[in-house]
Order: sequence, then C-alpha cells, then structure tokens
Amino acid sequence: MVQQSSNPGNAGGTGAGGAGNVAGPPTSTSRAAGLSGGLIATLAGGGLLLVFMFQNTESVTLDFLIWSFTVPLWLFTLVVAALGAFVWIGLGILRRHRRRVARRNARD
Repeated sequence: MVQQSSNPGNAGGTGAGGAGNVAGPPTSTSRAAGLSGGLIATLAGGGLLLVFMFQNTESVTLDFLIWSFTVPLWLFTLVVAALGAFVWIGLGILRRHRRRVARRNARD
C-alpha cells in the first residue's frame, strides 16, 4: 500500500526523490481481468431475450383502446424490452442526480 504525500519529492515513500515504487492513477490494465457481474447479467439477459424472440415468431393481435395491431411477437418483445431498458436507465439517472444534489446540499 502506498501512502500519499503532499510533498512531491517523497511520492514513492523512498526519500530519494520518489524514484521507488510509485503507484500512478488506476488504469484499465490494473483492474482485475475478467467480466464484471453487471456485464455477465446483461449478456445472459440479452441471450435469453434472443432465444425467446427466435422461438416466438408468430404474429399476435394487440388491442389497445380503439386500436388493433397485428405484429410479430418477436417485434413486440423487442419493443417492450427496449422501453423497459429506457425506463430503467432513466430511473438510474434520476437517482444519481438526486444523490448528487443531496451531497451538494449536505456540504453547504
């Protein structure tokens, strides 16, 4: 573990102008190799969605108020999944914004 110092001459903790083991900012190569849990869940969900869409290719009739639509079930599934992802991402952005505002107000 490297201790950070406000003295730039002693950044590495060696006392010799910081020429020792200096830890720089984290880079993408310093992260653990492999897939994150979120990426694995996204890929698995996308795969399951594709399998479901390929297995359900027949057309269905959707009635909404006074309108009636006949669309392939795979297209309906894709549209509903895209709308769900859009809402999920939008709610995440709203939550992040609210937390940022709350932290900013807590500082003041």
